[in-house]
Amino acid sequence: MSDIKSKRKLRRQISERAWKNEFSDAHRSIAVFTSGGDSCGMNSAVRAVARMGIYVGCKVYLIKEGYQGMVDGGENFIEAEWKTVSGIMQKGGTVIGSARCKDFRTREGRLKAALNLIERKITNLVVIGGDGSLTGANLFRQEWTSLLDELISVGKITKETAELCSHLNIVGMVGSIDNDFCGTDMTIGADSALHRIIEAIDNIATTASSHQRCFVMEVMGRHCGYLALVAALASEADWVFIPEWPPETGWRDVLCNKLQKERSMGQRLNIIIVAEGAVDMEGNKITCDMVKDLIITELKYDTRVTILGHVQRGGSPSAFDRVLGCRMGAEAVLALMDATPDTPACVVSLDGNQTVRVPLLECVERTKRVQATMDKQDFTDAVKLRGRSFMNNLDTYRMLSKIKPPSELSDLEGTRHALPYNLGIMSVGAPACGMNAAMRAFVRLSLTSGYGVIGIHDGFEGLKIGDVHHLGWTEVHGWAGIGGARLGTNRTLPNEIGFSVIASKLKEHKIDGLLIVGGFEAFHSVVLLEAARKDFKEFCIPMTVIPATISNNVPGTDFSLGADTALNEITDICDRIKQSAAGTKNRVFVVETMGGYCGYLATLAGLAGGADAAYIFEEDFKIEDLQKDVKHMAAKIKDGVKRGLVLRNEKANKNYTTEFINRLYMEEGKKIFSCRMNVLGHMQQGGVPSPFDRNMGTKMAAKCVDWLTDMVKKCRTGAEGGHDVYTDKPETATLLGLRKRISCFTPVTELISISDFNRRMCNEKAWWMNLRPLLRILAKHESIYEVESIDGRAKEIDDENHF
Repeated sequence: MSDIKSKRKLRRQISERAWKNEFSDAHRSIAVFTSGGDSCGMNSAVRAVARMGIYVGCKVYLIKEGYQGMVDGGENFIEAEWKTVSGIMQKGGTVIGSARCKDFRTREGRLKAALNLIERKITNLVVIGGDGSLTGANLFRQEWTSLLDELISVGKITKETAELCSHLNIVGMVGSIDNDFCGTDMTIGADSALHRIIEAIDNIATTASSHQRCFVMEVMGRHCGYLALVAALASEADWVFIPEWPPETGWRDVLCNKLQKERSMGQRLNIIIVAEGAVDMEGNKITCDMVKDLIITELKYDTRVTILGHVQRGGSPSAFDRVLGCRMGAEAVLALMDATPDTPACVVSLDGNQTVRVPLLECVERTKRVQATMDKQDFTDAVKLRGRSFMNNLDTYRMLSKIKPPSELSDLEGTRHALPYNLGIMSVGAPACGMNAAMRAFVRLSLTSGYGVIGIHDGFEGLKIGDVHHLGWTEVHGWAGIGGARLGTNRTLPNEIGFSVIASKLKEHKIDGLLIVGGFEAFHSVVLLEAARKDFKEFCIPMTVIPATISNNVPGTDFSLGADTALNEITDICDRIKQSAAGTKNRVFVVETMGGYCGYLATLAGLAGGADAAYIFEEDFKIEDLQKDVKHMAAKIKDGVKRGLVLRNEKANKNYTTEFINRLYMEEGKKIFSCRMNVLGHMQQGGVPSPFDRNMGTKMAAKCVDWLTDMVKKCRTGAEGGHDVYTDKPETATLLGLRKRISCFTPVTELISISDFNRRMCNEKAWWMNLRPLLRILAKHESIYEVESIDGRAKEIDDENHF
């Protein structure tokens, strides 16, 4: 249902009917199972389905071993309680098991499965798997009426039972590390698989560099090159082979020539990534051994092969996959509650930052069409069918994989006499992972476009003292995987240095365009420079901001560089903290996160870590709320759950401090649980960038190069080849933001009205605030379960329009 108001009204009705027990037994029973290959994040989805199902008044069954368990019945059907799915989010794979099932492919097998469902009055199915699993579920739904008729004819069920279970509702979620399903931006498990791949490449890079080796690495992807392509972008791989983009005829000579030139430029290691389904233009398979033999024979390089295999499926889920599983699982239950006999089977998908429902058959057919297109060797259309994100990844990689700038640029390091225009780059604000990936891409793509790049160290402080130099092609090699800010950064604003000083330095170094990578201070800096243009013509150059801050508090964008890495750090630390209490009875942890006044980290980490509460500045809370939360914690632990987790954003409330909340829980929880406090501090800023931040930084830098070079060309005032650039138009001082799934350059003047400069945050409601009710629902929060009226219960769902 696309109309938001109608959807809210329907959800309110569903909630009211559920709490009044107006659903029939069949309509109130849901079963969830996982099928096909396992993927990290499946457990998060199972947990969300179980708890949201219970929340709306349904009986929820977990079916073990996928379709095989559905066919076999018996102990494979487990009725879920709230605590049944406690403590499973951090586990990889699927705790309820998955299996290939030949029996379900037969009519006889589907009859057995239908009987097992009907015996438990289950007419709502949530299937978590790949396109094969979803296709099987849709076939099952289409046959449902005839299966009932056959069961009646053989006396297995009565007509009354058949009428009660007259239709089957199906909702799917795609669990696949390959991210090969058309209709969703990301599948459950793909981000975690990228984490495993990048961890392996980072580890291999150290030994490869030590011995000047070349490593050829095979990653999964028989039909889709997503993992290989994004891993290549994030790891600065020298070459990537994927099914959708076969190398041109003569690729062997090109590859060897590229590796030779890189070695001559001082590069000590080479990484080549091969998707397991890689082919050449004639459809011949390309293998790691084939590439290794080529390099050894032609170049005599010490070359090794690493095949990651099922390592990519393992490990603990990333924060992204945990949150994705939570959101999709909750939306799947709401989709089932909305369903009617005429509602087609759907898949819960991710569109930008929203969960949406899309027709199952349409997505399956489009996914199959991609493979059919590749079978016909129409690779251009195959890439288009993969979607805009895949195309952007491929285009960016192709630009960055060039050996060096165009040959007409005589000086590889980009000196002024060879490159008539200079683009400046600097960091302002706190360090954030992903900054270096953005800078590397910016430098190389600018040089490729014929522009020099001036690196400004330590922000405006460094510009003041002249700590600047031209950045060359080889200088930024290896930056993508490094945390922090290689150019240095600080929070000093240009007005604190003095506009006249900044203006004179920009003129001295002949900077024709400026990119600032950083947080709210970076945005504020461009606001100040734009406002000072009327007094200083040196500021009348194109300038833009790439948001980079773990707080994710910059207006004009849904995501900032560094926030994903920080979120993973927090989630990982919370896992360890909870694990530390494995041998301790009944313990609650109160954890303080960073974020300034922005509650993004606390909210998303709360979802990813299965927190019982997450206190933030944007959502007011009083002592009564804290008391209810303590009672909820006590009730939960008395019910058999031994550990609790409470998160608090560092500036959630100046009076209800982290220490105060810790002491409150400690005092009120006497004889029930003990309490420990943890302030995570700057470890949230550390570590290596996540694949998401590396990829996002790289692609945002590519867009900034395109925008800045285009603006410089439009705004030049001197003779052809001259250095004068002038513009005072507001639209030439911008911030590059990612909103939903669209990247857009927004004039900073348009963002001033929605900015709180005192608290350094956006004062508009953020998209992630819609996840707050979900966090509380999945924690079985007392304030939801003990409201006085049905309307109050319904409002928790009504306030959220997309999980």
